[in-house]
Amino acid sequence: MKSSEERSEMDRSRRALVFAAASVAGLGSTFAFGAEAQAQAAKPMLMFVQIAEDLKADTAAKTIRLVKVGQQTLYFADRPERIAGHIKMADYLTEWTAKAGKDNFAKDPPNATLSVYEPGQANNKVAVITISNPKVDGADLVYDYKFIDGTVPASGGATSLFIDWIGVGGGVGVGFHGVGVGARGPGIR
Repeated sequence: MKSSEERSEMDRSRRALVFAAASVAGLGSTFAFGAEAQAQAAKPMLMFVQIAEDLKADTAAKTIRLVKVGQQTLYFADRPERIAGHIKMADYLTEWTAKAGKDNFAKDPPNATLSVYEPGQANNKVAVITISNPKVDGADLVYDYKFIDGTVPASGGATSLFIDWIGVGGGVGVGFHGVGVGARGPGIR
């Protein structure tokens, strides 16, 4: 039989062991949370570019029409990993639906910079807008927009639309070179 002093010492040792285990478990979850946050921050943030032959804007209806828009949307990321490529219009438009997951353009409409060369002008006009509700109309792509800054010309010539990144991890399905096939976020390489 153990003396009360020995039992007391064992109780203190057990409590110390339980406290140490709880502390380590707490630190482990802190480290796991930190690692998860770092992994999320390390995913590429994809930005998009669409190029069209012409632009028509309806300031009353708050729409822009990319006339004869390219049927491929360019994408790129700078850091943490430099990637670039292009996707078909149908795949790009999927990013505006719930099929794209919780981080989709319909849920969080992106800002975009509209760069337009108007006929007879030496310099391009630039406007910053928020785009939403893309609709294909023949060879054109029409967006609703909210004005942020700059000048949205009523019409123009060569047009580029630079679209901000999509949610943390970004990415769409099939068609993305090196970024998940059919799933969002970095894929297996």
